[in-house]
Amino acid sequence: MTEEKELIHVYFMPGMAANSSIFENIKLPEDHFKMHFLEWIIPKRDESLKSYALRMNKYVKHENVVLIGVSFGGVIVQEMAKSLDLKRLIIISSVKCREELPRRMRYAASTGLFKLIPTSLLDYVDHFEKIAVGDFIKKRAKLYRQYLSVRNQRYLDWAIKNMVLWNCAKAREGIIHIHGDKDEIFPIKYISDCITVKNGTHIMILNRYRWFNKYLPQLILSGKIEEKNKK
Repeated sequence: MTEEKELIHVYFMPGMAANSSIFENIKLPEDHFKMHFLEWIIPKRDESLKSYALRMNKYVKHENVVLIGVSFGGVIVQEMAKSLDLKRLIIISSVKCREELPRRMRYAASTGLFKLIPTSLLDYVDHFEKIAVGDFIKKRAKLYRQYLSVRNQRYLDWAIKNMVLWNCAKAREGIIHIHGDKDEIFPIKYISDCITVKNGTHIMILNRYRWFNKYLPQLILSGKIEEKNKK
């Protein structure tokens, strides 16, 4: 029991519509860390982000934990953190406040255009994989099918709405933000105060996992990267 208490418990929250398998290649030293993987729950009808975050907090079973969230999962862990005592809060490929949202998302929020996104199309991912032509398209379709498994329409409508309408005027103090300089969803030109991963895209948790395996332990323990070379 003593050894268990000494471990640092790290909870991971996946991105929008994604399942926890996006973290399948993330490895933390087992003598220091215990990894836990959160999954999306279906929101109640017209549920607020605050209420949803409080429900998610019920799945955090330890004290003084580390919360790590990717993309919209980064927004969720920031909301969860408001009612938890944390050792560390880390977001990846995400945003810390409304100012970091790209213009197209802020425009969609102000005009209500986000309501027109046909979220039901995700039901056709399985069919798309069968008819995909070309190696790149087939590979992308396979990735969608493997990692984007949350296709409940109420959840998708709720998630998109709460992403573009997220009401956060100021970044939380002490948050660690890891962002790729090639992120196509949240362009880095809108992002401030982050640890930049060179050539990192929005899905770098999948294809740059070696970077995270190397540096996450340092970031969790000390809140910074000691080495000068962060590539």
